[in-house]
Amino acid sequence: MKAAHHKAAVNATGKNAPAASAELSELRPGQSVELLKELHILTREGRLNQDSRRKLKQVYHLFNFIEPLLQELSEGGRSPTLADHGAGKSYLGFILYDLYFKALGRGHIYGIEWRAELVEKSRALAERLGFGRMSFLNLSVAASTGAAELPERIDVVTALHACDTATDDAIAFGLQKQARAMVIVPCCQAEMAACLRQGKALQLARTPLAELWRHPLHTRELGSQVTNVLRCLHLEACGYQVTVTELVGWEHSMKNELIIARYTGQKKRSAQERLRAILREFGLEQAMGARFGLPADGIAVPQG
Repeated sequence: MKAAHHKAAVNATGKNAPAASAELSELRPGQSVELLKELHILTREGRLNQDSRRKLKQVYHLFNFIEPLLQELSEGGRSPTLADHGAGKSYLGFILYDLYFKALGRGHIYGIEWRAELVEKSRALAERLGFGRMSFLNLSVAASTGAAELPERIDVVTALHACDTATDDAIAFGLQKQARAMVIVPCCQAEMAACLRQGKALQLARTPLAELWRHPLHTRELGSQVTNVLRCLHLEACGYQVTVTELVGWEHSMKNELIIARYTGQKKRSAQERLRAILREFGLEQAMGARFGLPADGIAVPQG
């Protein structure tokens, strides 16, 4: 494999082949150099600079979280399916296909993105690379649940930096599709902050805890934190085992919380009760209960 990398480096860089070959040896066996150039992880000359080397490390870091899920779902000759919400340029989908699905020889990745121009570019790149088991849908996350182009069940749902309620739509999609696993990186949780601001005066009179969101900056920060806590409780109440960690270095952003949920079928009543109690404590049971599986009357919405 190193010999093949060396040959590719000679063809691409000529007199700089030895240096380029050493850099290409950092790639995983069989990894597409052309794809990494398209994703700007490798330069057009096939080289790694300091920034692209950091990007490559980040890609591998994320892949290490998802690969074990795919391996488990591929056992016994099964063909795993994965839906990537808010796919953008389908960065994640292409990497997963290149590093896992390509060698597996089965399974399918669906990239879901509302910007038509990005969907067309992804389709063209997949065709050029021969990534035949990738489909790209020009849909919002919310509209994708009932899309005829998607199968009734999806094994893995991913959503990286899906803004605000799009993350909740991705979770709802995963529940509807009976996903075996979800990998979520939330972003821009504005809805909770808006709800907290609306009842701020009343809450300040009711409880000293309202000081936690009296200042606008704290409102945004607390809203983000509470939203993610509620998402985790919602997933646990629906039968998922949840792990929360950092998506180290995926981008220079505070929005690097990674939520990994694996379906076990053990629905935690205590998680549902705590979810309801937190919403009630913040005065949000009526405004946001339905989003997390609780209707206005407080009776749990059954999940599939």
